[in-house]
Amino acid sequence: MFYIKLLTLMKKAFFLIPFLFAIITASSQVPDFSGNWKLNTEKSKLNAEFSFAPIELKITHKGNDLSVERHSEFQGESVTMTDKFTLDGKECINAGFMDTQKKSNAAWSEDKKSLKITSKIVMDDGNEIIITEIYRMDGKNLVIDSSSTSSWGEMAETHVYEKN
Repeated sequence: MFYIKLLTLMKKAFFLIPFLFAIITASSQVPDFSGNWKLNTEKSKLNAEFSFAPIELKITHKGNDLSVERHSEFQGESVTMTDKFTLDGKECINAGFMDTQKKSNAAWSEDKKSLKITSKIVMDDGNEIIITEIYRMDGKNLVIDSSSTSSWGEMAETHVYEKN
């Protein structure tokens, strides 16, 4: 009798283990930010006077690599900048604005639902700009909570993007 109960329990465990593994694997997967994204200004929380929000993003996300192409308008000119990151917390260096370097670190949150990118730009006059961006998915929308601090002050925005 004991062996029959043990055998029945083992059969149940045999079928339950793959199911539990699938749940654990699915819950540990990170969001894929890949795609062409357009800024939804109505859903976003942008500064009234000036916003750094790109009007369009083209993101390629493959494994540990993330490439973000930002399309913006500045003083009537189209500006495109591309940043490349590794998603393991190691420093990545990209071109900043006005011939500066942007040093960034990108790492997943503990629950793997958001990606935090912290960047530092040192201007020619010695001023430092610290930019923090947190990428996350909200349904089908890409949301980027962006903040910056420098000697010129602080700024915070929420950019909401819809897939093209």
